[in-house]
Amino acid sequence: MPRHHGHTERHAIARIGWLRAAVLGANDGIVSTASLIVGVAAAAAARDSILLTGVAGLVAGAMSMAAGEYVSVSSQADSEAADISKERQELLETPDHELAELTAIYIARGLERDLAHQVAVQMTAHDALAAHTRDELGISEHTTAKPIQAALTSAATFSVGAALPLATVMLVPATIIIPAVSISALVFLGVLGGLGATTGGAKPLPAVLRVTFWGALAMGLTAGIGHMIGGAI
Repeated sequence: MPRHHGHTERHAIARIGWLRAAVLGANDGIVSTASLIVGVAAAAAARDSILLTGVAGLVAGAMSMAAGEYVSVSSQADSEAADISKERQELLETPDHELAELTAIYIARGLERDLAHQVAVQMTAHDALAAHTRDELGISEHTTAKPIQAALTSAATFSVGAALPLATVMLVPATIIIPAVSISALVFLGVLGGLGATTGGAKPLPAVLRVTFWGALAMGLTAGIGHMIGGAI
């Protein structure tokens, strides 16, 4: 007798919610804190001032990331809830139209009309709202907005990312803070980009190139500004 097993495959889409927030938080933590440190160091500030600036950037950035993620993802969740509520009402008021709509969706995906109608009827009988939420609105358990998860993930990963350039400042001589932080930040960004891409099932090289390019640009600009301000003062 054949044995039937449950679906055990693991897909990258299942990690999309927290992975996006984690990569964004860690990337922003490294780039913003390293840029702050490089900019302040370029203005000839003392090590204590550089560390104070970095710690302030870490705390402010983590709270800002948490608040920003919560607000933006909450807005997405509100939109999803409104669409689902509207779909629920339409199923009550115009079930025949909704059945035809679902049939048309399956036809567009490649099913013959009769088969598409049969599938739509069975899906409607099983759970009409779930079928329309998934197939019409494109909302699934993997992609639905999770504001608290996004906020906590972003804040935590931002803090970890920001701690890396701060640790570099504490470990290296004051005379090489700028090159040490710049190089180490680019290395951290490259590793982060590679890990994020691998975890998401994508090729790592394009992600590594993206994050290191923008990180280098950000640090270069802040270093230039810090040097000009430091020279003017």
